[in-house]
Amino acid sequence: MLDRQQVQKIAHLARLDITSEEEEKFADQLSDILDYFEQLSELDTENVPPTTRAIELSNITRQDSFELYHDRDALLNEAPNPEGDFFRVPQILNTDEE
Repeated sequence: MLDRQQVQKIAHLARLDITSEEEEKFADQLSDILDYFEQLSELDTENVPPTTRAIELSNITRQDSFELYHDRDALLNEAPNPEGDFFRVPQILNTDEE
């Protein structure tokens, strides 16, 4: 079981400010979690191949398709800062050469 000093250290590392009641509560909860991991470490995984997930997933993507949008003015009117026929966006790259 974790003691209060260990919980205080964990809280400090996580930059959490916890009360003494929370210290007691977290000591119990964290101890339960560690006990569960102790049970898991007793499992025989010698013949279990490593995996990143329990089920196989495949990347489901769609083809990009080009569609004309016939009401350009309505679309530009929804933009927060249109400039002519374009969308003006905030600059994200530094253009100053050093």
